[in-house]
Amino acid sequence: MRHSRWAAAVVGVAIAIAVPGAAAAQPSTPVTITLSPEQVQRICEKRIPRIETRVDRALTRIGAGPEVRGSTAWLKARAEKERAAGRETSAQLLDERADRRADRVPQLEQLKTKVAEFRTAHCGSK
Repeated sequence: MRHSRWAAAVVGVAIAIAVPGAAAAQPSTPVTITLSPEQVQRICEKRIPRIETRVDRALTRIGAGPEVRGSTAWLKARAEKERAAGRETSAQLLDERADRRADRVPQLEQLKTKVAEFRTAHCGSK
């Protein structure tokens, strides 16, 4: 639960940065949001590196092997242990959680791309 809220927050922040107005209904005419130079500098120096770090950590964890807690392989291994112990319901829940976690990879990759585009467009050659 904690990780899904964290992932949702990361995606929300990145979308707010990269695609202004995406969370609200699309207006009939384009809306321009202007950031002051100080706001852009703060985003470039503080927010972008944090987002990139969090996304990289999440992608590394999701794709890691069964020895890394929280990876899809770890969840599937736990599901097999549950299944071997005769707890099919719990095993099914763990398998579903592993599938949902694996489905987050394209979203995180897209977020990483949007952040990189914002960095290139607004942060110079950092």
